[in-house]
Amino acid sequence: MASTTPAAVVVMAAGKGTRMRSTTPKVLHRIGGRSLLDHAVSAARGLDPEHLVVVVRHERDAVVAHLTEIAPDALPADQDEVPGTGRAVACGLAALPDALTGCVVVTSGDVPLLDTATLERLVAQHTERGDAVTLLTTELEDPTGYGRVLRARTEDPGADALSVSAVVEQRDASEAQRAVREVNAGVYVFDIALLRQALATLGTDNDQGEVYLTDVVARAHAQGLSASALLVADHWLVEGCNDRAQLARLGAELNRRVLARWMAEGVGVTDPATTWVDVQAVLARDVSLEQGVLLRGSTRVGEGARIGAYSVLTDVEVPAGAVVAPLTRLDGSPREDC
Repeated sequence: MASTTPAAVVVMAAGKGTRMRSTTPKVLHRIGGRSLLDHAVSAARGLDPEHLVVVVRHERDAVVAHLTEIAPDALPADQDEVPGTGRAVACGLAALPDALTGCVVVTSGDVPLLDTATLERLVAQHTERGDAVTLLTTELEDPTGYGRVLRARTEDPGADALSVSAVVEQRDASEAQRAVREVNAGVYVFDIALLRQALATLGTDNDQGEVYLTDVVARAHAQGLSASALLVADHWLVEGCNDRAQLARLGAELNRRVLARWMAEGVGVTDPATTWVDVQAVLARDVSLEQGVLLRGSTRVGEGARIGAYSVLTDVEVPAGAVVAPLTRLDGSPREDC
């Protein structure tokens, strides 16, 4: 059986993010104490790839500086002026060794709830089936704006249930295709040889005049190669972030999941609706968090400690059995001398 360790992961972080209405690059906005890019890179690193590449363009210097802090092992690759996700990935591949073989995972820098476990399932399906392309999908009640996934069985009754024939972008879709509720999540596993060959020949003959990465799916199918999709029921795993409202929704959902995990481990939370815990915080059994508590950064709380209402703790360690009074503000972050 082929290895399930990808030869490379390419994270696309080159989008403009103009709808954020911010001087901060989109992928550097934060939820759960981490930037969107940090969440994406952390999930990718969990696959233990041979190479990790992050494609950058807009606000390049700020993004690369942040990448150096969170993932010094990652290699930044600059996207040129040619638009489109296909071009972004081609620029990422150009940073990899020419002789590299195996599979390459492509993901996005603005999908913060995507986790390593889901990527592992995607890579496993790709490997077990011997796919040329495997993509991640979900179903939405309102798929407007998303690329529609066309299953091969609709054209060929003999095709297996997982096979995919194409992904059609919203602007290029027919009325019948727009009725499809299964959408492309923008996360893929490709055979690297096929990907390189396809990207070298794709054009911009579409409504947006861009190089579509999704065209590689149709190219593989047309060549008689296996292409399939992994459908995830949990749409939050593939929810992207394009504006402040989406950022807030993603942050709230991430926090809900963080709290649910800690409560399952024996942490008491008086009011989950007003309690916020960053993803890097560590809580022991029988910790009690009263309403309005914020635990930021790498805060650690020992067994049986109680954190009073509306306390804000940043990068501090609370010993076992301690009682933190309500409205306490503690900040253990290192500070530079003024």
